[in-house]
Amino acid sequence: WLPEDICVTYGRLLAGLFCGVLISLIVGVAMGCLSAVEAFCLPLLSFFAKIPPTAMLAVYFVLFGTKTQFYVAMIALGIFPTLAQAIYQSAKKDVSDHAVNKAYTLGASNMEVVWNVIFQQVLPRIIENIRLQIGPAMVFLIAAEYAVGGEGFGYRLKIQSRILNMNVVYIYLIVLGLSGYLFDWILSVTRRRLCPWFGD
Repeated sequence: WLPEDICVTYGRLLAGLFCGVLISLIVGVAMGCLSAVEAFCLPLLSFFAKIPPTAMLAVYFVLFGTKTQFYVAMIALGIFPTLAQAIYQSAKKDVSDHAVNKAYTLGASNMEVVWNVIFQQVLPRIIENIRLQIGPAMVFLIAAEYAVGGEGFGYRLKIQSRILNMNVVYIYLIVLGLSGYLFDWILSVTRRRLCPWFGD
């Protein structure tokens, strides 16, 4: 069971994180750069951030069924409001007007300013916030697999807990803890390598 469940659960986790981070990056940077996008999106993000993603299981189930898209959407949309707001705050506070104006003075295009100035400044915050979102994302995924899954860690923990097969339960919990620590370490090293100016 374990190798199969690792492939299923962590495949869903990585796909959901990728989609959630991509959407959050686009929306967060756009909010930080464009006041119209900020005015439209910020109230919506603040509202949806207050709704626990696990409370929307039925909504995701109706929209996506129990296919892989269900779990990916659960994770991506679960972390999106909080992560997008964090990126927006970083784009507003960490990117100085002087740096933006200097880039434009040197002849940079809008996309070059976004990539070379804004993105480079918010990148360490993005990585740090991804580290913070891995735990909640795993909670959303395990809850979804527990509720409607036919495979994966959440499903296996549900089945084995019902028959009190605690040896399997303990092994799965240890794997979850070790993998969470590994993900955090990888992101921490990545942030230090890509953004050495940010500090520890």
